[in-house]
Amino acid sequence: MRAPASSARTVPAAPVEATTLVLVRHGESVCNVAGVVGGPRGCTGLSERGMSEARALRDRLVETRELSRASALYSSVLERAVQTAAIISAGIGGGLEPVTDCSLCELHPGEADGLTWEQFSERYGEPDFDSDPYSELAPGGESWAGFVHRASDALRLLAERHSGECVVVVCHAGVVEASLLELMPVDPRRGRLGLRTGHTSLTEWELSAGGWRLLRYNDVAHLAALV
Repeated sequence: MRAPASSARTVPAAPVEATTLVLVRHGESVCNVAGVVGGPRGCTGLSERGMSEARALRDRLVETRELSRASALYSSVLERAVQTAAIISAGIGGGLEPVTDCSLCELHPGEADGLTWEQFSERYGEPDFDSDPYSELAPGGESWAGFVHRASDALRLLAERHSGECVVVVCHAGVVEASLLELMPVDPRRGRLGLRTGHTSLTEWELSAGGWRLLRYNDVAHLAALV
């Protein structure tokens, strides 16, 4: 489902009455590279490559103006998303100011926040969300089912708040997966999709009278020139 490089300029404009949500995964983060659980404590922002990925997306959006019609820009409160939103904002709606919203965050890790994944495994074991989606990741954290419900409700709320508009949301791979699980007609009893959503990828949804329609997923054409 990865979009070819040429698709960056050929995504059709939405009908006037439709609502469009464009989900942008943050760039590569320091916690991704270091193997750290990246909640509010563990997330320390983008890596150097993550900065380059975000700048590549910004340059693409400025050149193509494919999101120039956007009327709002939202971001999770985690630093890797906040930094990505700040970098790409110049290419969104003429330079929109990002609005942060905790409901757009990745799964809340609770007491595991800031641990290395090795420390997490030693302390809490390996989570098996496919077998038990209602178990918490760690004390004070979310379950997979609770996270999917929270994230998808946040996206529906944004679509309702900005009916008929185009909204850009800088978020996380889990939020993108939650959107696919909840907005597409898939069996709600199935487990996680196991997607490989790329950093700074674009996933675009359209909501019209006919319901939700996925227009593109994992569009990373702007990263082709990065080594």
